[in-house]
Amino acid sequence: MDESRRKPVVAIIVIAGFLAAFPFTAAAFVYLRYGDPPVATADKPFPYEETIVHIPLNARIDRQLATAPLNPTSDNLVAGAHVYVAHCAVCHGTPLQNSSFGQWEYPIATRLWTKHANGIVGVSDGPSNVSYWKIKNGIRLTGMPSFQHILTEPEMWQVSLLIAQADKQQLPDVTETFVRANSLRSQSESEQMQQSPKSPVNTK
Repeated sequence: MDESRRKPVVAIIVIAGFLAAFPFTAAAFVYLRYGDPPVATADKPFPYEETIVHIPLNARIDRQLATAPLNPTSDNLVAGAHVYVAHCAVCHGTPLQNSSFGQWEYPIATRLWTKHANGIVGVSDGPSNVSYWKIKNGIRLTGMPSFQHILTEPEMWQVSLLIAQADKQQLPDVTETFVRANSLRSQSESEQMQQSPKSPVNTK
């Protein structure tokens, strides 16, 4: 096909493609602008939403996996427990106490010390460097923040090593750290309930 004929054909293809795509684009815009798409945490997700989201996430993590510079020694695990109760337990719970509001996030915050339906405890079936990536970088459009400007590199690795051992017997010092944190949290919640003003009763 000579050049004089090729240009009109290309133009027709472009126009036809635009006209074919326009109804779908317009329908998507109308739905997102005036419809009721799932945006609240309790809304039913889009079909295959979790699968679609995890494809690029897992690919990104695989490309950027780092080798752990620390070993799961007792010192590192105990240090990781202190980091965990200070920054992670509020959403992910502890071995002895679930989070009071992590279950209301979307996606629901993973209970890192609970055995799930598949028999896996938390994320103990995955390597620590996957958890490290998530802790360091966070995950968009979830409640998972990036900790790279909050924790040091050793701290991020220490807590990653700890949660990778969630299916194992914990060291006494690690357990004591959790028990103490749970006690303080229970005491704080009890005090807050006592101090909360009671709603006036309408007797009319």
